[in-house]
This record gives sequence, structure tokens and C-alpha cells, in this order.
Amino acid sequence: MFLEYWETFMLYWHDKDTIEVIRTFWFFFILELPRFLLFDFIIVVSVIINRKSIDRKRQIARKLFWAEMPLVSIIVPGKNEGAHLFKLVNSLKEQTYFNYELIVVDDGSDDNTPLIGRDLEKNGMIHKFIRNDVRGGKASAANLALRYTNGKFIVHLDADTSFDRDSIENILLPFYYGENIGAVGGNIKVRNYNDSFCASLQAIEYINSISMGRIVSSELGIYRIISGAFGAFRTDTIKRLGGWDIGPGLDGDITVKFRKIGYKIHFEYTAIGLTNAPLTFKTLSKQRLRWSKSLIRFRLKKHSDVYLPGRNFSILNFVSFLENVSYDVVLNILWWLYIIDIIATNTQMLAVVFPLKIVMYMAMDFIQFTLFLFLSERAKEESKLYLYIPAMVFYNSYYMRFIRTLAYFKEIFFDSSYKDPWNPAKTSVKALQNKL
Repeated sequence: MFLEYWETFMLYWHDKDTIEVIRTFWFFFILELPRFLLFDFIIVVSVIINRKSIDRKRQIARKLFWAEMPLVSIIVPGKNEGAHLFKLVNSLKEQTYFNYELIVVDDGSDDNTPLIGRDLEKNGMIHKFIRNDVRGGKASAANLALRYTNGKFIVHLDADTSFDRDSIENILLPFYYGENIGAVGGNIKVRNYNDSFCASLQAIEYINSISMGRIVSSELGIYRIISGAFGAFRTDTIKRLGGWDIGPGLDGDITVKFRKIGYKIHFEYTAIGLTNAPLTFKTLSKQRLRWSKSLIRFRLKKHSDVYLPGRNFSILNFVSFLENVSYDVVLNILWWLYIIDIIATNTQMLAVVFPLKIVMYMAMDFIQFTLFLFLSERAKEESKLYLYIPAMVFYNSYYMRFIRTLAYFKEIFFDSSYKDPWNPAKTSVKALQNKL
């Protein structure tokens, strides 16, 4: 059986010239290989080559930062996060930077969060604990915290995020680069990757697609979303913008608002935040449906003025939006046509063509993952994830594409994000009325 397959495999390569191979795998060679590997390689090599220059830049920024020692407002909005608050407080106590105020907003929790939060406040471990008796949504809770902030910068966290000791300091340093930076995204990694197969795959995804992808987009000036789990903002600017708009998708929305008024957005890969990823594919599917709907809601609908000449137009914002929509929406749909094309033009050789396609994507995932390890602060620990990389082709190319396609369809035709139970119905109704 194996020998028979091997003969068929060798016959395929013998009969095909380079042009025919590219014709069969055109989607990979023309669209995905340059974007997911070539750009990554160029940027990583550039960062490595310029590391001394980057370190000098950081040293200058660090001196300016410590000379000023600005008060920083750390805000933590959320619901039913009581179990995470003590760990969060301890994680922050171990930080190299300590001039901060910690403001926690309990958004209508129905667990013991109020008891835990008030106890921590009473013991001086939380500077201010605020409770919404009626849930208003994460954006509403963040805006409530915003009213009580006194710091020059705001660091927005999820309660279940933990940090490397220098993470708060590192996420603030880019504000002192002197480059008109308005907001900084932290580097989120998966903490519980050993807890399930699903979490292990997400850990690789966070490294390849999120950490690596955001290093590249930040270097190109088109970085487009600061994670709500760990992000920093200029307080005066975020107040001038009116805070976070209510409704789901607040992370991408506030990032766009900063970009539209002319600020640069920076990704700081040395500011490490660790979060728990969903342990099951059922939970993960719900999360990613929500995330993907937000892309349509903000990139194609709410902030569509970015595409047209006018007050909010800039070349970088236009390119950022166009790249995001082209690769994540248009090419996601085009991929299904690509699969149909492969089946239609290689009917007799599918047993060879599909395994070859899988091997190509596996190789790209291996190389991309290896590239990031050159920049990683925990490369030895993360190298254990190599065992799971063969499964990433099925995770990214089939599972995630199906989730994204479904999300785009629901959002384009039915405004489905406004019905998401993750956000309170009353705020979603108001957001829909105002198209926020």
C-alpha cells in the first residue's frame, strides 16, 4: 500500500513542472507564503540586526520614564472575576514599577466578587473598588473606572491576566520614544497551554498569529488592535475621545479611534501578559465568533470613513484596514473557492495533492514558530509546543476558517454581534440604534 502511494507521489512530481505546481498551490505560494512567512522573516531579521539600536532607544526611554515616574491608573473591569483578584494583586505587587493606582469595577457580578473586592480595598490592596449593581457591559465598566482615574496613563487589564515582573514598566516605555505614540499593546500569551489540546493549539496561534503578527504590523505602522487583556493608553486622550463605546468589540474600536486622530499604535513584545485560553473547542468557537464579528462591525461598517478621502483619512489607516479586510475576509472566502479549484482540477490526484498541501502549511508553521523563538523570553519552555504544530494546519486552515466565514456571514447580513449574550441586551440595543 505504502509503495503504491509512493510511486503515485513520485509520478506526480515527475509529471509536473514548476508552473503546474504553482498553479495547483497558487493560494499558498502567491497569497499566504509572502504574508505569513516572508514579512515575518524580514521583520525578525531586522529586529535582531537592530537589537543594539532598539536597546539604546529603550534605555533612553527608561531614563526619561523613571525621571518622571508618572502615576499610572490600572483599571480592571469585569464580571464574576473575584477568584482572580487576589492573584492579580499579587502579580502587580511583584512589578518593577510601583507608582500606580488599581481600580476594579465589578460589573453586576452574581458570585462573591463584591465580598472579595471590598475586602481587598479595605486592606489597601485595591485602591478603589466600584460595583455596578446592574450589569452594563465591559465598555460601560471601563468608562466608570475612567471617571476615577488620576494617572497620566491608563493600563487596561483583564482580571485573569498575570505578568512578567517588568511588564508594566515595559508597556509604558514606548510612550517615551518621542514618536507620537498614543496607545501600546502588550504581548498576550497562553498560560494554561498544558491543560488541554485545545489550549496548546491556541498557545501556538497566539505566538504565530498574534505575537508575531503584531510585531510585523507594528513595525509596518499598521498595528490595528490592542488586546483588552493588556493595553496602555494616554489618559487625557482616551477621556477626550469619550472613553470606550458601548457594545462588543471595544478593543478594536478604541484602537481605531486613537489611530483616526493621528496617534501611532505600538506593540511591545517585551511586555508579557499571560491569560487563560478556552479549554474546549465549544467555548473557543463562541469566543472566536465574537471576535470575527467585530472585524466586520468596525472595519466595514462603523469606521468605513477610513476608506474615503476626508477628515479621518490617512494612508496608514487605509492600508491597515485594507490589509485586515483583504486577508481576513476576502481571502478567507477566496480560500473556499481555492479548495473547490483543487478538487476540480486534480480529481484523480487528490490523495497526493492534499497531503502535499498539508505538508507545505506544516513547514510554514514550523518556520514561523521558530522565527519567533529567536525573540522569545521563554524560548526553552515554548519549544515544547513543537509537538503540536502538525495539528495547526487543521486548526488554522479548516476549523478557524469555518468559524470566521460563519461569523462574517452572520454579521454582514444580520448584525449578529448586537445579539451576542456576552454583552448586556440593553447596551447592545442602544449600540445598534446608534450603530456603535
